[in-house]
Amino acid sequence: MLLAIDCGNTNTVFSVWDGQQFLGTWRTSTEWQRTADQYFVWLSTLMAARKLDVTIDEVIISSTVPRVVFNLRVLSDRYFNCRPLVVGKPDCLLPVDPRVDAGTAVGPDRLVNTAGAFDRHGGNLIVVDFGTATTFDVVDDDGAYVGGVIAPGVNTSLEALHSAAAALPHVDVTKPQQVIGTNTVACMQSGIFWGYVGLVRGVCDRIVGERDRPMRIIGTGGLASLFAQGDVLFDKVEDDLTMHGLTVIHKFNKENA
Repeated sequence: MLLAIDCGNTNTVFSVWDGQQFLGTWRTSTEWQRTADQYFVWLSTLMAARKLDVTIDEVIISSTVPRVVFNLRVLSDRYFNCRPLVVGKPDCLLPVDPRVDAGTAVGPDRLVNTAGAFDRHGGNLIVVDFGTATTFDVVDDDGAYVGGVIAPGVNTSLEALHSAAAALPHVDVTKPQQVIGTNTVACMQSGIFWGYVGLVRGVCDRIVGERDRPMRIIGTGGLASLFAQGDVLFDKVEDDLTMHGLTVIHKFNKENA
């Protein structure tokens, strides 16, 4: 049984994959200080609550926080008696190598999203991921990651706005009833929501123009479904795209070991 782990700057997601489907998915805050023992107690308790009695013997990790990887490696070795695959490391093969400037280190999350999106939708894609950063990943017709765009994340922008202007409150990210706000909170919500709708549409239009070919746009990340309400932004929203990408890369490595 495979344990797929996606460690982002804000949250870390654990999913158990049986080869056909995810049997369970759990999310925790990303903290580099968390030990392997703490991870195991937390995960085993949640699995027991779901009455999920399985034996994990394989692990794959994607992490944008390098300091977390050590304890996840210890978790794999100590409790699951296996050496994990870590996306971005030399021993973790990719279905198609990225085509970027020499010496460029591509974020593991972007490589995983590329693999998952290509497996489900083929090539010529733009994957828009709403995370701590809002990223745009361009997938070529053969499944290669060929570059993209990194913009501030939605919650990151809200936090910066609140920090820089003390009079502005924290607000929830939601679709406002109208564009013109009649109070401070409504104005901020409109600026964030419609501002990011405009960002996604504008960046994707420019990517399509630069590539000079039809491209499908895939939304993922926690806020993708929310922003899909604002306009016809995406051809498809995939909530589990990153975790699916981890299973694709894991399968590719097993078949090419």
